[in-house]
Amino acid sequence: MEDGNVIKLPVTEERGPAKKRARPAKLKPGKEAEKRQKNVERLAVLGEADSSVKLLEELVFGAEDELLERLVEEDEKKTGTLLTEDDDDESAKSEAEDDARLQLQPTRRAAWVDDDDELEEEVDMKHRYRRDLIKGDAESTMSKQKLQQRMREQFQKSMGGAPSWAESNAEKKKKKKKKTADEDDDDDDDDDDEEEDDLMRRTGNFVAPSDSLPSGVLRIKKCLSANSARPSEDRLTTVQFHPSAQVVMTAGLDQSISLFQVDGKTNPKIQSIHLERFPVHRAQFSLDGETVIATSLKNKMFYLYDMMEGRVAPVHAVRGLNEARVKEFSVCPDGGALLLTGTNGYLHLLTLKTKEVVCSMKINGNVSGVAFSHDGSKVFANSEEGEVYVWDMRSSRCVNRFTDDGCVKGTSIAASRNGRYLACGSQSGVVNVYSQEACLNSTNPKPLKAVMNLLTSVTSLTFNPASEILAIASRAEDEAMRLLHLPSFTVFSNFPVSKRKIIYRASCLDFSPHSGFFALANNKGHAPLFRLLHYKNF
Repeated sequence: MEDGNVIKLPVTEERGPAKKRARPAKLKPGKEAEKRQKNVERLAVLGEADSSVKLLEELVFGAEDELLERLVEEDEKKTGTLLTEDDDDESAKSEAEDDARLQLQPTRRAAWVDDDDELEEEVDMKHRYRRDLIKGDAESTMSKQKLQQRMREQFQKSMGGAPSWAESNAEKKKKKKKKTADEDDDDDDDDDDEEEDDLMRRTGNFVAPSDSLPSGVLRIKKCLSANSARPSEDRLTTVQFHPSAQVVMTAGLDQSISLFQVDGKTNPKIQSIHLERFPVHRAQFSLDGETVIATSLKNKMFYLYDMMEGRVAPVHAVRGLNEARVKEFSVCPDGGALLLTGTNGYLHLLTLKTKEVVCSMKINGNVSGVAFSHDGSKVFANSEEGEVYVWDMRSSRCVNRFTDDGCVKGTSIAASRNGRYLACGSQSGVVNVYSQEACLNSTNPKPLKAVMNLLTSVTSLTFNPASEILAIASRAEDEAMRLLHLPSFTVFSNFPVSKRKIIYRASCLDFSPHSGFFALANNKGHAPLFRLLHYKNF
């Protein structure tokens, strides 16, 4: 029965047995060379036999020299001998092949194509976002393509070359091979590469924060006044931190000396002593911190307060001292003597053990301030005539003298503990900061910086123990105080606080042993205390 809708499948049984496909006849070497020559001639006629085609032909068919070399190798294999080639030839061939692959490799297609990028449009280069890309005044405008190339060059310059993610796979392989060869030649380079790889593998802080004090804004916190447990009834003249304990001392014209524990919160009082009819002009700890030396305004007598025994001993007379009063003094760095400031330019060295003067030194004019070098071997004396004298403490001889630059009347002087800086204050409010080395060796040193932030006489100068801050103050005007950053010689902008009176008229300044706290004595009988947050210790 025949059905017209049935599709008949081809009958496979009618096919004959499968025949093997005939292999193309092998061409003889002569005919192959003749055919190749004809192809070369055709390409030459068409004008398409460029360098890339020749290189492709050599890679696919092989050059005649390579064909001969392969024939020789086959003969050597039959005879059981092998030709050894140098490593340099192999590396040269591999590099040549890689270069050929790079040339023949098709370029990547862009992931995104914007038709607007193809438009020829001039870009205004005077915009503030593009000013840094200009290399000359003539480049006021630039095409998009040139701007893109300029931005690419700037990016590669900032990155130290093209980043790895922008390289193609073939370039990465070539770079890796070259890197492997360099590692075999030099082991030190291998260590450096490993460190660089480790740097790129992890995240985090690779640079530790600097321990030096930054300039600009000082991280500072106002604390409770140091003498809040017992404010002075009169003007404070002295504030000083203990050299080893967390204690601060205040003294003033109310004839008392008080000791407080410093915690920044309550500052409890430890002890207070009253000296009858003895307004304290200056009080200072001894070097070991066990004794307090106190002088008055018009008395030749001074007091020694032994804190360990709780005994106050007056010193009525000093052998060899011909002065009507003892007012200003400084504790020598060796701890065993005091340097008394007398009248008519005299300086007297007094030993605390025997209470007698061992030597005296004289300068021209009256002494306005003294400061010891960091090792105590030299003392700098500032005169009211604007001259600075340098004395050798061992020989009691003047080793140098120079005039403070632009100074008419000197008022104060201070030396840093690291032995680098010397600050001289004047009546005009100018503070000249010198190099100590220049002051010791030159008769006409030039100041490193002239600080002109005050308008009244500079009466107090103090360096912090780290020699990173110079405190400057004048007791002639309220809030006349500045903190200078070293070595940038710039004033901290946030101290004192504007439109808020805290300091008033400061007569004495001091830093704690590790610069953690800063205190001053003012005319209101208070000792404002500040916490310097940059320094971790007291």
